[in-house]
Amino acid sequence: MGSPAGVRIVDSADVSPEATIGSGSSIWHLAQVREGARLGENCIIGRGAYVGTGVEMGDNCKVQNYALVYEPAKLADGVFIGPAVVLTNDTYPRAINADGTIKSAHDWEPVGVTIERGAAIGARSTCVAPVTIGAWATVAAGAVVVKDVPAYALVAGVPARRIGWVGESGVPLAAGDDDKTWVCPTTGDRYIETDGTLSKEIA
Repeated sequence: MGSPAGVRIVDSADVSPEATIGSGSSIWHLAQVREGARLGENCIIGRGAYVGTGVEMGDNCKVQNYALVYEPAKLADGVFIGPAVVLTNDTYPRAINADGTIKSAHDWEPVGVTIERGAAIGARSTCVAPVTIGAWATVAAGAVVVKDVPAYALVAGVPARRIGWVGESGVPLAAGDDDKTWVCPTTGDRYIETDGTLSKEIA
């Protein structure tokens, strides 16, 4: 296993020797990390979580208890996956083929969920692949994401829709001095909205 010193894997976890685990990472009770998975530094995989074959995860990610991260998901640095989240990988799921034979790995093409830097996926939400969650976006608890989420968006509901914007601190943004300006009440950072997308104002 490509795991350096400083990795904590509890005895009841099932971690493939073909997985790569970055320095400072922790994998807790009953979690499973499959072959070919690549976890960055200082990642936390909670109790009972599943990380599928070949999943890629950046540094400082948190996958909370009982979350299911199916391949070929790709998580950038600093992604938060809440408890019992599901990242799917099959657009048209079936246990059997039309002729009644059981489906094998060769009978479908897995598609993945991509989550960009700093984004957070709330508890018990589901991301239906293929979708991309933009940087620093927040998916509210219980949401079902079926289309791409822009950076800094706050989405909620079934299906998930944008209900606001969030800053890099995760706090919803407040309206600024005009209808295109948003301000983080925690940090004071300013963001500019243009044609349904948000960008952080460079000081």
